[in-house]
Amino acid sequence: MTFLQDLGITPELIIILAIDLTIAVVLLTLMRYLQGWSVKVNSRDELAVKDNFAFGISTAGAVAALGIVLTGAITGEAASSYAIEAIGMTAYGLFGLILIKVGRFIHDKVALNELNKNELIVKGNVSVALVDAAAAIATAIIIRAVLLWAEDLTLDTFIAIFSAFAISQVMLVVLTRLREQRYAKRNQDASMQAALEQGQTALAIRHAGYMIAMALSFKAASHFIIYDPTAYVGNLLGWALFSIIMLVALSVLITIVKMLVLNRINLAEEVEQQHNIGIAAVEMALSIAMALILAALMA
Repeated sequence: MTFLQDLGITPELIIILAIDLTIAVVLLTLMRYLQGWSVKVNSRDELAVKDNFAFGISTAGAVAALGIVLTGAITGEAASSYAIEAIGMTAYGLFGLILIKVGRFIHDKVALNELNKNELIVKGNVSVALVDAAAAIATAIIIRAVLLWAEDLTLDTFIAIFSAFAISQVMLVVLTRLREQRYAKRNQDASMQAALEQGQTALAIRHAGYMIAMALSFKAASHFIIYDPTAYVGNLLGWALFSIIMLVALSVLITIVKMLVLNRINLAEEVEQQHNIGIAAVEMALSIAMALILAALMA
């Protein structure tokens, strides 16, 4: 025990870590079952009896998203009491879970407004499931960034978090519309959502990369916005301005890097017409890599 105390590990810290870990496990378990409840199916049957890969991918995205959010709720600083630690962890965790579900609802009804996402996933559409999982993870990355940006546990804190979250959802919808316009322009006004519904996995992988990359660039904006929980309008405008700037900068960088790394490869033909999953995976990796580099530079 003396050795542990020398490392700064006290019985009180161990109890607090146990509290945080227990709450995290409970919330992750809840998220798994919420996936089934939300589409009115038995999650166990879909995963283990029907072997529904699409449902598994969607569930994996939701669970990973909540895990990402919970890392933002765990600050590394012990609260003044066990009760306050438990309340804080539970409040941030549940709020994050709710925001993930709200974000997925917005993505389903606004971004993917031409699809019945839940129905397609239950039917086993892997492409739609990949986009759904990426949307959840992108939303979680943004929520985590905002949780780390905000301070304290007050009503103003939750308002500030929700303000940034609202802007991020608008940006994800804008990104989807821009990608749809580019797809239509290159494919005789064809619908990108219809292509996803038809099971074009390569297209889904590339779009997933763009969404996650945008979320990472949105995270970089948190370094430029001073936290003021009562500046409601200022928070909204600040997040909106910097997120637009970061999205434009990221788009330019990704375009340049893809031209260099994937030189002499017709990306539109390979991904959109030949459904080349390998090329799409490289595009996804490049998008995320550039977003991570840009976020690191901004930090």
